[in-house]
Amino acid sequence: MGQIEEEEAEIDRLPIDLLAHIFSLFASFKDMAQSSSVCRKWRQGVKESLARRETLSFSGWKMDDETTTRLVGLAYGLKELDISRSRWGCQITDQGLKQLSTAKCIGNLSTVSMWGSTAITDIGVVHLISQAGSLQHLNIGGTFITDVSLFAIADSCPYLKSVILWGCRHVTAEGLRVLVSKCLELKSINVWGMRIPRDCFVSLRTVSPSLQIHPKGIL
Repeated sequence: MGQIEEEEAEIDRLPIDLLAHIFSLFASFKDMAQSSSVCRKWRQGVKESLARRETLSFSGWKMDDETTTRLVGLAYGLKELDISRSRWGCQITDQGLKQLSTAKCIGNLSTVSMWGSTAITDIGVVHLISQAGSLQHLNIGGTFITDVSLFAIADSCPYLKSVILWGCRHVTAEGLRVLVSKCLELKSINVWGMRIPRDCFVSLRTVSPSLQIHPKGIL
């Protein structure tokens, strides 16, 4: 019993900075959640480790709206956010995107992936994108967004350089035209699996001659 108490005392003497560094090495969000429940000091260490992170990926982890938004809300310095959906992974909804849009880090994000998030619609996307003015790279492929989301991206993301719209079959040629016309720094766009006539891509190249359209064989 005395040995256990001594070990616990040694752990208690670890400075917050060191605890935060240790927790920042955790790949499992489940482990982080369990660590934060050990004691108040460890909870603070977990919070500080999240504040230091520039990248968070929930892809492949079983996450819901509440847990995802709580962790992102603590990641003040976040630059890259991956909330892609996988079979057992993150299953964010419009409510989650609305909550995420209020996080302090959203305006500083350079990269966001919502790949395959079939539970989101234009409603949630517009909430999030309208606050993501620094966005440069966006993956929103495999979702059911429409031109409404593209109009919001075009209005809110002037620094956008690449966008993946793989399989977004509810987007039309008009949405693409507005996006390319307003996002003047756009260099790459992935349109695989979309129901867009070939002449639309020709006209996009007229608007932006240097635009790379993937897959390359589409033109």
